[in-house]
This record gives sequence, structure tokens and C-alpha cells, in this order.
Amino acid sequence: MTARLADIAAQAGVSEATVSRVLNGRPGVAAATRQSVLAALDVLGYDRPVRLRRRSAGLVGLITPELENPIFPALAQVIGQALTRQGYTPVLATQTPGGSSEDELTEMLVDRGVAGIIFVSGLHADTSADMRRYERLRARDVPFVLVDGFSPEVRAPFISPDDRAAMRLAVTHLVSLGHTRVGLALGPRRFVPVQRKIEGFVRSMRDQLGLAPEEIEADLVQHSLYTLEGGQAAAAALMDRGCTAIACAGDMMALGAIRAARQRGLEVPDDVSVVGFDDSPLIAFTDPPLTTVRKPVPAMGQAAVRTLLEEIGGTPAPHSEFVFMPELVVRGSTASAPRRP
Repeated sequence: MTARLADIAAQAGVSEATVSRVLNGRPGVAAATRQSVLAALDVLGYDRPVRLRRRSAGLVGLITPELENPIFPALAQVIGQALTRQGYTPVLATQTPGGSSEDELTEMLVDRGVAGIIFVSGLHADTSADMRRYERLRARDVPFVLVDGFSPEVRAPFISPDDRAAMRLAVTHLVSLGHTRVGLALGPRRFVPVQRKIEGFVRSMRDQLGLAPEEIEADLVQHSLYTLEGGQAAAAALMDRGCTAIACAGDMMALGAIRAARQRGLEVPDDVSVVGFDDSPLIAFTDPPLTTVRKPVPAMGQAAVRTLLEEIGGTPAPHSEFVFMPELVVRGSTASAPRRP
């Protein structure tokens, strides 16, 4: 037990005597200190004494489109940990091809009495979808928060990365390396993040290279799927148009772009530079390590939980969008533009 006390004290940054007082339920310990000791117990894998175990404050649903793209498990982990720290139990509901739809998953979670729902990259991001589904959910007094994608039709708080700024970072980096033919590979146009990335890309290419917006959209923007194969197809089309650098709307697409270059006998980054988006787990260890625009996942996930808990607590956030700034991470997939004979 003495060894355990020492471990817990070191983890919590307090004395062993303080740990003993918390474990034995004695007074004279500040609430924040008590919480630090309990958190240390959880981190070290020790069971809390029965009298100190906090009952779950309820279930919170988290609906994601899929888990093959590593950015979604990363976001789910941040959200799940933040909910658990606040005493809630996260329930992950994932859409799969041929499986349950977002509406069916929502209904399932509501039937189980969840305290609220966080939607990640859901139908709220699809400009062709019927947004009345969210108003019907609100009419049932179910608090919810929407991540990645904004609709003026939905009265709810939104959490988003600054997609326009992300493209500005990517284009500025590539132009600084001497690239003048920069392509953009991204998903279907009907999605809000796609539209915003195009806006940021077109504006940056116009401002930095003097290109006409019509020329940029017609010649340097290629829509595909948010998959490795989609990135490969989009990059192939852009390289056919003479692009020496490709900005991708996702890291998986960027890996596909690298594959497309290699199939042509080209080297990345000597012949073609590639920039991703997200900074997914393990992406720093690809060959070459991927230059990417990092989505602020920890800040976004924590903000989503904080906002939802305010909604649950009866102090709803205004119908607004909380926008988080991404960050350029330069690694080995970008280099100076190749010299043309």
C-alpha cells in the first residue's frame, strides 16, 4: 500500500498524506486536489474506493461517418476522454457502408436516453441534405453539437477548423518553394468543408500567383473521394495538367497522390510535392514523412464536449460557429519546384 501511495502521490503532484486523506474520505482537502488524486488513480489503473466512485452522469452519443480514416478515431478518443473526465459515458455510433444511417443511429441513441449527441462530419456538412432532421431532434429536447460542417439552417453550436486558412497555409508553403502549378485534390463539392477549402485555395492562388479564379477552378481543382484511391485518381488528373505540387484535403488522399506519382516513375518530393490535411496518427512515419496541415483535434474535441455540457446544463450556446486555426507541419513530402528543361 505504501508503494501505491507513493505512485499516486507522484502522479497527482501531492504528498502521500494528502493521498491518504482523499482515499479515507477525510476533510481538509481542496476539491481540485481531491480531483487530481482521483484522476491519478484512474491513470495508474487503480480502482477507486467504493465510496468515492462517481455514478455516471449519463450517456452521450458520438456519431462518426466511419473509422477507416484515422482522424475520426483520434477525434473520438479526445471526445471520449473529455466526457469520461466529466462523469459521462460516451457511446460511439459509427456509420458503415450498408449499415445504419445517421438518422437510424440518432434514433437508437435517443431511445437509450442519451443526455446529448455530438455529430462529427455528418449530414449537417452536406448541402444537399435535409436539415429539418436536426430541428426535429431539437424539438425532442435532445441537446447536440455539430463538428466539421456548418449550416445556417440549423440552430445549434458548430465546431470547425478554418478550412480556408488551411489552404492558405498549404499554398503559401508550396509557392515559397517555387511551385507555380499547384493542384487541389478534394472530395465531392456538396460538402461545406470542400467548398471552404476551394474558396481558400482560389483566393490564395489568385493573390500569390495572379491567376484568374475561373482558370484556377477549371484547371487546378479536382474532385474525387476522401480515400487513398480517390487521392490517387485526383492526383493523376492534376499531374496530367502539369501540376508539380498537390494540396490534398485529407492525409489519406495525400498518400494516394504519392502512389500516383510513383506509378509514373516520379519521386516525391523531388519531382512532385504533396501536402495533406489532418495530421492523422502515424502520418509522420510514412515514406516520405508527410507535410500536412494539422487539424486542431484536441482543441476541437474538448470544445465540442464543453459546449454540449453547457447545453445539457441548461445554458445553451448561441447558434454560432467556433472556428479553430490549423497549423502547417513541414516534413519530407515537399521540396523546391523541379527545374524544367
